[in-house]
Amino acid sequence: QVQLVESGGGLVQPGGSLRLSCAASGIISSIYVMGWYRQASGKQREWVAAITSGGSTNYADSVKGRFAISRDNAKKTVYLQMNSLQPEDTAVYYCNFNQHADAYWGQGTQVTVSS
Repeated sequence: QVQLVESGGGLVQPGGSLRLSCAASGIISSIYVMGWYRQASGKQREWVAAITSGGSTNYADSVKGRFAISRDNAKKTVYLQMNSLQPEDTAVYYCNFNQHADAYWGQGTQVTVSS
């Protein structure tokens, strides 16, 4: 079992930045994929970014060049640095952890981009 705790959401003006964190605890394999999804009000949850245990990263086209995902293996934490935020980035952001075909989700953290 893996537990995920997210932090770092909040209110930011357009063009601003936020950094989300997701700390994992429990039984963690050496091979895993961690990522972020988001769900705007009235819309389906969409994938944002992912990072493998080997350090490979991938991004949705909508955030490429603005968001950066990284990890600290020692702290079992993944980060999402979000720059040049726009109102359309407003959503609840969810941390996702995958290992051995099992998927785990965090509780979500609200990100609101508004002037």
